[in-house]
Amino acid sequence: MHFAQYYLDCLSQASYLIGDPTTGRAVLVDPRRDIDDYLHDAEAAGLRIELVIETHIHADFLSGHLELARATGATIAFGEAARTGFPIRRLRDGERISLGARDGEGVTLTVLATPGHTLESLCLVVHERPDDDVPFGVLTGDTLFVGDVGRPDLLSAAGHSPEDMAVRLYRSLHTKLMVLPDATRVFPAHGAGSACGRSLSTETSSTIGDQRRLNYALQPMPEADFVRLITTGQPATPGYFAHDAALNRDGHPFLDATPPPALTLDEALAARDQQGAALLDCRPLAAYTRVHLAGSLHTSLDTRFAEYAGSVVAPGTPIVLLADPGTEQEARLRLARIGYDHVIGHLPDPAAALDHAPALVRHSHRIRHDDELPSRAQLVDVRNPAEYEAGALPDAHNIPLATLPDRITELDPRRPVVLYCRSGNRSVIAAALLEARGFDDVCDVAGGFEATRTEAGAAAG
Repeated sequence: MHFAQYYLDCLSQASYLIGDPTTGRAVLVDPRRDIDDYLHDAEAAGLRIELVIETHIHADFLSGHLELARATGATIAFGEAARTGFPIRRLRDGERISLGARDGEGVTLTVLATPGHTLESLCLVVHERPDDDVPFGVLTGDTLFVGDVGRPDLLSAAGHSPEDMAVRLYRSLHTKLMVLPDATRVFPAHGAGSACGRSLSTETSSTIGDQRRLNYALQPMPEADFVRLITTGQPATPGYFAHDAALNRDGHPFLDATPPPALTLDEALAARDQQGAALLDCRPLAAYTRVHLAGSLHTSLDTRFAEYAGSVVAPGTPIVLLADPGTEQEARLRLARIGYDHVIGHLPDPAAALDHAPALVRHSHRIRHDDELPSRAQLVDVRNPAEYEAGALPDAHNIPLATLPDRITELDPRRPVVLYCRSGNRSVIAAALLEARGFDDVCDVAGGFEATRTEAGAAAG
């Protein structure tokens, strides 16, 4: 069997190529939008991608099922409950997909309908040989992660309450996945950092046995306790999730890999003023805080760039990238992976451009956690709820970064705002957003909450 996992660190997203070398037949599961790696590897292994399977309608990235279908002629498949704007094959619970020369031969996938994260969620049990007592593994999508389970709250706005979805998830986990042999490998669709769960491991695979023993959500408990456990403390949902889910369901344009054109500073400012473009600075944090363009937003390419951009830039907004030379194409690709295709250009070498426009130069204001706060300051913790509940600075108001664009009205622009997060990255992103929205007195805590913990630990030692 040919089995390959493709893990995208910047989105904590995994996809899988599974093929039978004796026939050359293959399937691709949960592909990202840029598909060249899959096509190259399939060709090198002598495989033909005949089927593209989505374990569910994804919300956190724009999937590549349409791109792959166009490039290979493959059929797109979803769980039976999926409703899409393009033709699909509907996979039934218990259906077997054989990659051998005849049905029942060769590498075989068995479909498990596992509603809970979404209604159409499915998992795929992989057998290297159909009669093996222990499967090679199971692709669990967003139903089961290493260390966690899928969140049940993303469809509550579609008429299904988080509690209803959590009940479905509990039953899917215990009647479909936990009955598999302990040695069955677990291959999820996401890892640590993904907003699709709250406690995902950095490990990208596991076994059913290890998850039975170690996963907090799989410990013996009544269904009602499970529902309460996983419907609280989930990460704030980034603003682009609904946008991506709709595009993955209804269809989207094919990926355009054309490099963004270079713009002058005057052209970038005109795009902001005339088209409502967001000026998105994607340089490293230290470069941005040292000097940046007034009114620009920030999220660095060396962090979860696309996810954070999708938290502070509304879908469909034209974007001008302020990027270090040679990084603009990477930024464009990573934005395209979440369906942000409207990149209208980039400003090469923003720091050099600002040398000639001193009136537009701004410097970030950063303080230490033990500095005295400005008079009448509003202290804002932009971490996720579970982080905040585990410990926070006194008198801090919790507004997670992903919700800040919609909750800015909770802050008084006439008073100073002091922001902090875990390590100082999200707070800089939040400070840039507030400055762009007209807040004049904004600073953030360098080192974030971790600085207080480190200092406390050193003092205790």
